[in-house]
Amino acid sequence: MAEFTENCGLLSPPAGEKAGEEDGKTQREVSVSNGDCGGLSADAVGSAGGPEAPTTSVVLDPKTGIPRRTSIIKDGSRQRKERKKTVSFSSMPTEKKISSASDCINAMVDGSELRKVRSNSRVYHRYFLLDADMQSLRWEPSKKESDKAKIDVKSIKEVRTGKNTDTFRTNGIYDQISEDCAFSVIYGETYESLDLVANTADVANIWVTGLRYLISYGKLTLNMIESSQNSLRSSWLGDLFDEADISGNNSLSLCAAVQLIKKLNPGLKTVKIELKLKELHKAKDKTGCDVTKEEFVEVYHDLCTRPEIYFLLVQFSSNKEFLDSKDLMIFLEAEQGMAQVSEETSLEVIKQYEPSKEGQLKGCLSLDGFTNYLMSNDCHIFDPEQKTVCQDMNQPISHYYINSSHNTYLIEDQFRGPSDITGYIRALKMGCRSVELDVWDGPDNEPVIYTGHTMTSHIVFRSVIDIINKYAFVASEFPLILCLENHCSLKQQRVMFQHLKKILGDKIHSDPPRPEDNYLPSPNDLKGKILLKGKKLPNTCNSSEGEVTDEDEGAEMSQHMSIDGGEQQTVAQPKKFQLSKDLSDLVTLCKSIQFKDFPTAFQNQKHWELGSFNEVFASRCTTDYPGEFVNYNKKFLTRVYPSPMRIDSSNMNPQDFWKCGCQIVAMNYQTPGLMMDLNIGWFRQNGNCGYVLRPAIMREQVSYFSANTKDSVPGVSPQLLHIKIISGQNFPKPKGSGAKGDVVDPYVYVEIHGIPADCAEQRTKTVNQNGDNPLFDESFEFQINLPELAMVRFVVLDDDYIGDEFIGQYTIPFECLQPGFRHIPLQSLTGELLPHAWLFVHVAITNRRGGGKPHKRGLSVRKGKRNREYATMRILLIKAVDEVFKTATQPLREATDLRENMQNAIVPFKELCGLSAVANLKQCILALSSRLIGADNNPVVLFNLKDQYPIMEAQGLLPDVLKKVVTAYETMIQTSRTLLENSESVYERIFQVQKAAMEFHENLHDMAVKEGLKGRKLHKSVESFTWNITILKGQADLLKHARAEVLENLKQVHYAALTCNLAKGGPSATPSTGSDSRPRRSLEAIPEKAVGEEDISDEEEN
Repeated sequence: MAEFTENCGLLSPPAGEKAGEEDGKTQREVSVSNGDCGGLSADAVGSAGGPEAPTTSVVLDPKTGIPRRTSIIKDGSRQRKERKKTVSFSSMPTEKKISSASDCINAMVDGSELRKVRSNSRVYHRYFLLDADMQSLRWEPSKKESDKAKIDVKSIKEVRTGKNTDTFRTNGIYDQISEDCAFSVIYGETYESLDLVANTADVANIWVTGLRYLISYGKLTLNMIESSQNSLRSSWLGDLFDEADISGNNSLSLCAAVQLIKKLNPGLKTVKIELKLKELHKAKDKTGCDVTKEEFVEVYHDLCTRPEIYFLLVQFSSNKEFLDSKDLMIFLEAEQGMAQVSEETSLEVIKQYEPSKEGQLKGCLSLDGFTNYLMSNDCHIFDPEQKTVCQDMNQPISHYYINSSHNTYLIEDQFRGPSDITGYIRALKMGCRSVELDVWDGPDNEPVIYTGHTMTSHIVFRSVIDIINKYAFVASEFPLILCLENHCSLKQQRVMFQHLKKILGDKIHSDPPRPEDNYLPSPNDLKGKILLKGKKLPNTCNSSEGEVTDEDEGAEMSQHMSIDGGEQQTVAQPKKFQLSKDLSDLVTLCKSIQFKDFPTAFQNQKHWELGSFNEVFASRCTTDYPGEFVNYNKKFLTRVYPSPMRIDSSNMNPQDFWKCGCQIVAMNYQTPGLMMDLNIGWFRQNGNCGYVLRPAIMREQVSYFSANTKDSVPGVSPQLLHIKIISGQNFPKPKGSGAKGDVVDPYVYVEIHGIPADCAEQRTKTVNQNGDNPLFDESFEFQINLPELAMVRFVVLDDDYIGDEFIGQYTIPFECLQPGFRHIPLQSLTGELLPHAWLFVHVAITNRRGGGKPHKRGLSVRKGKRNREYATMRILLIKAVDEVFKTATQPLREATDLRENMQNAIVPFKELCGLSAVANLKQCILALSSRLIGADNNPVVLFNLKDQYPIMEAQGLLPDVLKKVVTAYETMIQTSRTLLENSESVYERIFQVQKAAMEFHENLHDMAVKEGLKGRKLHKSVESFTWNITILKGQADLLKHARAEVLENLKQVHYAALTCNLAKGGPSATPSTGSDSRPRRSLEAIPEKAVGEEDISDEEEN
């Protein structure tokens, strides 16, 4: 078997292995890997050739310099092993950057080794090159005659990126081919495809860009390139140079030139700019240090051009070196997801980001302007809507996650570390809404704060209350919870009360809870209020003090320290202490109680009572009673604090408890790392106000959710997250790293954190010795089963055999991701922004598609009705209730068919447009538009937009390939129409079933007992009822989203047809939404009736 060297060159076969023959040509087997775009992994190479395999390079023809031998894959079954230490050769700093169309054409004339993929899973190594006259694309070696092993450029219809032809999709090695390295040349009257795989994404981009230029301009390509060769950049840089050239000598000193380039690109290292200028002078044998205008422009061009952004610009600029207002409008709409973009919007962007005066006047966005735009806040990955409070803040406070701190006063470890008021300042400024105060008797009758039974230092209680008063509502106006662990004598408790009343005054919430309420007030109701969590005397206490049980986390830790020190463990009995009535009365909505078990809590606990769970006990609850824990947290507040074993102030994983609905997960803010990254990232949403609304399935009284599910969540539509890590900028050397000097070998991890079913991670290849501008070009796909609780973390590490070191990270809630091309600012280990350090990514989010491997998403494996998975109702063994749920079977099947038929019909249309499932319909019509224009520049197909459903109308005879497109489009429109016309009635039937079932809810337990159910069967019956209600709600919600998707798709087709001038009869009115005059129930979430309560109002939208 043939092998690859590290730079993807073909190796000779091992001794004794006979190569097969194909028409006199030697055959070899290779593997095409995903990610590194070439060669076998080290393990595969070893197994292929054995330990003695030779490492000679590919044999070249002495005359042509082209590889003589071909290689072929017959078996695509080999799976690529996980790659741990790999090296990219596409981003070596010594390589010349491709930053213009002329660079691409020159590279194509020089030629590249590409792999030609055939439908029979065979892959041939060929050397492809462009003829010097730019009229033909050739490949060698070939069994064809030399004049036939070519494609005329003028016969090329389209150049398609990715694995988006039938040859790729049906290929047995689909999974082994990188999406970013694959492209196809569609040519001839029958639209044949030449399917190719490059060794790197860079090489693929070069060929795609160059070929598209040739298609657009033909023989005039060079003239077009010369006429537009960075004229906007040159004029802009020339003006800047002239401004800096005060002496008028047409030159700048080396220092001045370096500073000017540094000003334009602050992330560049001064040493790198100086070195580049000196290298240029040395190459020209220049003796002086002054820099001319031409040299300045050349060095700026070499250092500041980002090839990945250049390729992106050319893709959307109709193969020009700039974007005009129409190009930019298409980019903003189709890629960045902006709605209702007008040409005026584009001109505003150009005015804001285009640096050249000429570009602003002409309404053109140059490469530098496009780069400025992509690196601006407008292209930040974080959704700007989430930078302000945007969630419903009128739900009970128990329906929110609350940003919480543990032992806030400590700034180091838990046993000997110092206490400091800066801990409170930092936490409150970061949006923390629950802080902790351990109060003990202090000298001079002044209570102090520290961790009891430890060696931590003391701070005065009064000074902490002063700080809290000052900073309580700086970052958020929503309620602040003070977790008060009171260990003071009655005398000093009176001092505590005086300080609290005098300093905090009316900010303290003092209204007693109302027993008739079933839930706590909302964050909006408690704006600007401080809630005290602590022990409270019973209402029957009439004296000035009374006895309560002590709660002492410090004693737990001290006990563990003693055990570690070799002392015998003793079971600590709950201590009693005297509590002042005045201090007790300040505790209203957060009374501390000791949790016993869930049945007791469900029966006896009041909604204003709050239990504190040790991390270990809470973990046991999440494992043993996940459903009960979720239901408990729907009504009651739960605080989880770190295990006493965490003496080093390490942190627990908050996701372990958020997934069960625990609201107050107390974190050690002083300890950076993954867990704190998750906490900070999670509470970035909703304006960083410290309150985040929990997923609906965790709030609804009747809903089924198990925190430990490793499958999809009933009633929740999974999402597919597609992330492409494109490049990085200005990665610093890891702190404390000195072994490699200034060398950085970065790679990127993409991590998904959430429920167990969602937790996953993927990594890119390592880019060797390039922290300045590494190119990764790798795509990943993740299924997100509970989007409302998922987070995405991007981590950049330095690949080192001693141990990979942390460079930077950014953590973001899934719901806050913005689709499109985005820049991600990297943060240090302690959360500070790293100067000028960025990741450049592409994000897309799509609905989950049917089964099968990715390469089998074609019609052959789309779920037909026979093997389609339908939502089913569980049997309760309660006859009357089961009869009601049985009537839901048919409408649930119809709802699934409506959705699946519509979504399945969209996939073949996207494929025929040459795009993947990630694309939206606007992108499809844009990609299709060039094929819909005939040789005479007149449309062969137009869109009739007069009706709500746009129709594709042929303007004459169509080739077979376009007939397929029209047929697929008609099927897509028909299934969409069917969904819109029938979804309302199906929804109404599902609603009626749920309404009838909910009539049994209050008496369900008694009905089950009458049927003879008890013990486990009784529990199972109640659980099945909850499951069924959840399924009904979920299916109704999915139907609502499917309807919205159809309306959005129709709108996209309408506007794309107008944008491409393919609308019949010219511009048309805005598409109808399909509403009519007859009243009907809107597709909203179905309301429910709670146990023992009045009907809950309409389901909240969020």
